[in-house]
Parts: sequence; C-alpha cells; structure tokens
Amino acid sequence: MTFVVGDNCIKCKHTDCVEVCPVDCFYEGPNFLVIHPDECIDCALCEPECPADAIFSEDELPAGQEVYLELNAELAEVWPNITEKKDAPADHEEWDGVENKLQYLER
Repeated sequence: MTFVVGDNCIKCKHTDCVEVCPVDCFYEGPNFLVIHPDECIDCALCEPECPADAIFSEDELPAGQEVYLELNAELAEVWPNITEKKDAPADHEEWDGVENKLQYLER
C-alpha cells in the first residue's frame, strides 16, 4: 500500500511532509507534490504533517480523487525528488479547501 497526495495540495504545496519521510519518496512539481508508490513504505508519518490535509492512505482516498493514485505514480517518475521543507506559495491560504483543483495542476 502507499500514501497518495490528493487534490487539496494543488496550489497549496506545503512541504512539511517531506521532512518526516524516512525514505524520501516525495517529488515536486511547480504547484503540487506527489508520493512515489514504489518507494513509500506506508509509515504514515507524512499524513498528520500536511497542513492542507491532502495526504491519504491509498485505501482511504476520498470519493472522486481516485485519479490521484495514478497521477502520483506518473509524475513521480518525471519530477525531481524533494527532501527539505520549502516555503509554501504566497497565496496558499486562498487555495486551501478549494475543491476540484485538478485543472490548475502544472506539469
């Protein structure tokens, strides 16, 4: 099993989660993070660290966010690894809680 970064991370992109990951399985895009499913050890340390509540266990993905399981796997293969916390985008508060943000995902 793996953990999955879901919809609310888009344009929020807090990186608190990457600091606690013991296997460095997070990858960073312009406005979104993903978890590499083959590297995730299902330790669950990242989930409570996400201020946007955007990380879910694979079997607890909210309805309608199943596409993010495949999206995490796909983008983790092309985006660079991230292992240190960075500042969140300046407008992250405006985007936190906005639904259906997939259209804003920058690849």
